[in-house]
Amino acid sequence: MDVNVVIGGAAGEGIQTVGSIFSDALARCGLAVFSWQEYESRIRGGLNSYSIRVSTSLKNAPRRDADVLLPLRKEARIKYRSWLNPGGLIIAEERDETDDATEIYVPFGKLARDKWQNPIYANTIALGALWSVIGGEFEAIRKAIEEEFYGKSEKVIRSNVEAARDGYTYAEESCQGICSWRLEKGPKCFYLIAGNPAIALGAVRAGCRFMAAYPMTPATGIITFLAQHRECKVFTEQAEDEIAAINMAIGAQFAGTRAMTATSGGGFSLMVEALSLAGMVEVPVVIVLAQRPGPATGLPTRTAQGDLLFAIHAGHGEFPRAVFAPSDPYDAFHKMVRAFNIADKYQIPVIVMTDQFLADSQFSIDGFDVEASKPEFFFADPEGFIDYRRYTITPSGISPRLYPGQSKHLVTADSDEHDEEGHITEDLDGIAVPMIEKRLRKIEGLRQVIEPPERFLLDDAEEILVGWGSTKNSIFEAVEILRGEGKRVGAIHFTEIWPFPQISPSEYFPPDIPVTVIEQNAIGQFASLLSRELPHIKPRRMLFYNGLPVTAKDIRRRFYGGPQ
Repeated sequence: MDVNVVIGGAAGEGIQTVGSIFSDALARCGLAVFSWQEYESRIRGGLNSYSIRVSTSLKNAPRRDADVLLPLRKEARIKYRSWLNPGGLIIAEERDETDDATEIYVPFGKLARDKWQNPIYANTIALGALWSVIGGEFEAIRKAIEEEFYGKSEKVIRSNVEAARDGYTYAEESCQGICSWRLEKGPKCFYLIAGNPAIALGAVRAGCRFMAAYPMTPATGIITFLAQHRECKVFTEQAEDEIAAINMAIGAQFAGTRAMTATSGGGFSLMVEALSLAGMVEVPVVIVLAQRPGPATGLPTRTAQGDLLFAIHAGHGEFPRAVFAPSDPYDAFHKMVRAFNIADKYQIPVIVMTDQFLADSQFSIDGFDVEASKPEFFFADPEGFIDYRRYTITPSGISPRLYPGQSKHLVTADSDEHDEEGHITEDLDGIAVPMIEKRLRKIEGLRQVIEPPERFLLDDAEEILVGWGSTKNSIFEAVEILRGEGKRVGAIHFTEIWPFPQISPSEYFPPDIPVTVIEQNAIGQFASLLSRELPHIKPRRMLFYNGLPVTAKDIRRRFYGGPQ
């Protein structure tokens, strides 16, 4: 089973609520669910969609088509009708004699007005109809509705359950001889989680106790999650702007508390001066950079991978940093723990790159395997020093780190170039040059711990697709589709990007095998980085930059020379 359901309507019409309850009910049945949202930058109006892919096995990749289309208004039907697959069906509030698509007629708006005297119940009626069409038992959707409205009055809960039953019964009668799907309970239950909560939970696992941020889509959900869940024990602060947010995080780290911030491209631009401050004073800090299309405000609710080279090169002066780009919520959870551990060990900023697609989409996972990633702390032992020098020049470039008040030792920091004790210096050749070289020596240590990319069906590949970050599952699914069509295609996927991992070129990129880099930007930023780090590779570019997540079908079409 692999069915894609698309709910379309305007912002403010309850699309998210319908999609969320529907997804939760599917997960309760032991089915694998993947959902992603396409929405305009407005509170009300416009036309948005909520896509839910349901299958019996994990299919955590987006589809941009519909086996079942539920438009909550006429305009949504017009916009998303082209998504409907041959043989698919529409749950229609109004009949359209000019459309040859299979329709299940459920007048949810009229039912809400006539029976419930309240149009607000139209969505719940539509939800019940959708659940009936997909072949689900009513008990599962009832439980999902009760959980969604938990905390509301008994009357509200009962009314919504009964409204859903009305839609379910109406659609059940209309579906006779048409609807072929029947949901059977799967053998196990999956966790359903989006990228932002996974990032937040990874930070908690890593020992983060402070987060400062200024709201900016699509990163806001991270601090919102932590603020709403006090059991996470993370102090959250909505700063007045992104400059204050990163400086608060740096200050908390200097004081000995693991801290982070999160933003998108515009906010990260404001953080860049403080990023260099962290590099100079050698204070660890974790920054989540949730990408969206730019420049400027760009398309603030869409997805992109356009900030990679910015993240790698941001900041004045030269200092080490690490850049990660997790592929899914499971990876994001564990990458956050690694980010904090590496930031702590090497006393550097670590930038974790996500995007709107990963931040907001819901993935089915087996579990986090929490024990696979553990926090590691690298504070020095105060008892080991008589004469403590915060910036002691060492072969590794890593100096012993204490925090103020930890012991009797004086801990200093200065944004000017400084000597080993942390005092300002103008001794250029005697101190400044060795101090610069000390900091940069950390890069060699970092290169040793950066994880290599993931290989997928590479051993017999005659063509290689390369990706980074959240495109992984779409690329891997495209490889499987192409192999099913007789193409010997493999894939390599990067999630730890800078410093560029030390890999054997012959093992990953054998000579004479074509390489195509797939990414969601207009100039091929990772392709440029790859050819710079591995000069013998001359990759082709397969670029997507319309603000929508790339799908396996998009890649397959472009692979055969389809339209941009």
